[in-house]
Amino acid sequence: MTYLSVRRGQAGYPPLLAELHDPPSRLHLRGGPPELLARSSVAIVGARSCSPYGAQVARELAQSLAAAGLVVVSGLARGVDAEAHRGALAVGGLTIAVLGCGIDRDYPRAHTELARRIAESGLVVSEYPPGTEPSPWRFPARNRIIAGLARATVVVEARDRSGALITADFALELGREVFATPGEITSALSAGTNDLLRQGATPLLSAEDVLEALGVEPTPQALPAGLSPESLDVLERLSDGARTLDELVRATERDPAGLAATLTELELAGLIAAADGVYRRATGRGPPRVART
Repeated sequence: MTYLSVRRGQAGYPPLLAELHDPPSRLHLRGGPPELLARSSVAIVGARSCSPYGAQVARELAQSLAAAGLVVVSGLARGVDAEAHRGALAVGGLTIAVLGCGIDRDYPRAHTELARRIAESGLVVSEYPPGTEPSPWRFPARNRIIAGLARATVVVEARDRSGALITADFALELGREVFATPGEITSALSAGTNDLLRQGATPLLSAEDVLEALGVEPTPQALPAGLSPESLDVLERLSDGARTLDELVRATERDPAGLAATLTELELAGLIAAADGVYRRATGRGPPRVART
């Protein structure tokens, strides 16, 4: 595979990245055209050991932002990073993976196939030359590149000493917008994001929050035609919060088999997501709330 590189000061070097206090002298690139680095982008970062909810938020947020024409930037790590890349790819969008090693060293190895898919249309990027092995100290350094490439940074889930908070700090130093997803106060995965909110980060309630801040028009969405009254009823109930199948059975007074079929229909339509037996309304720029009669 042929690799490219761009030097600071050369045409093709991303102007936003040059605003860093210590921008990389060179970026090594694998994949799509270097011009992708100058496209309007949003960083989505968070915990490696994220919750099912965090994975859902990262994936669906990336889908909505990519569908609106923004490039999704993240670090190819497990958890939130990987879900953000997958979400962008799922809608045919563009995504950039920034590595803490050489661009020929997919890390973690479990994401080799994901890196290949990213490189097909997007970019795999590193300040380190090919052949550089991953080292712990390289990852905090690469976080400044993630923040530097993006007009805004979204932290989905983060523990109180998470590397995602380093990315947020770099974004704040650059005067860029930082969003944080509110989380349960009893969850360690929410400690970092809730602290960001306390410090003045913008709460992320939907993808529209990011799009509005960046002046990007959202892509209009509507409920799919032909949804049954039963499906609309379930959607509205899930708009009030996540529920298990048993809870929905009690709330709707429907038989479990029929309700399970409705839930499958809604999952296939991308309107809800299920994890660990809990059903949630899809996040991001989801369809409008429906009136229950």
